[in-house]
Amino acid sequence: MMIVGIVAVCAVLAVLAFLVPRFSRHPERGTQRTLGLGSRAGSKAPGPLGRLFSKPFRSSSKAVGRSGSAGRRARGHMPF
Repeated sequence: MMIVGIVAVCAVLAVLAFLVPRFSRHPERGTQRTLGLGSRAGSKAPGPLGRLFSKPFRSSSKAVGRSGSAGRRARGHMPF
């Protein structure tokens, strides 16, 4: 279920970044901040479990950043 949510957020951010690049940064940062909280909470677990619990949040945060930057980059390549 979390995977579907992250994919949906990435898609929305990519479209938002393509249509209005300047206004896409705030939702992107908010999403990354929320995922960062989950990563920090997961890393509190002892030993290897901490890395295991925080990894989905770290990779999701990277995916959100990539989708936003890809939308802005695609907008920059438009001829008009």
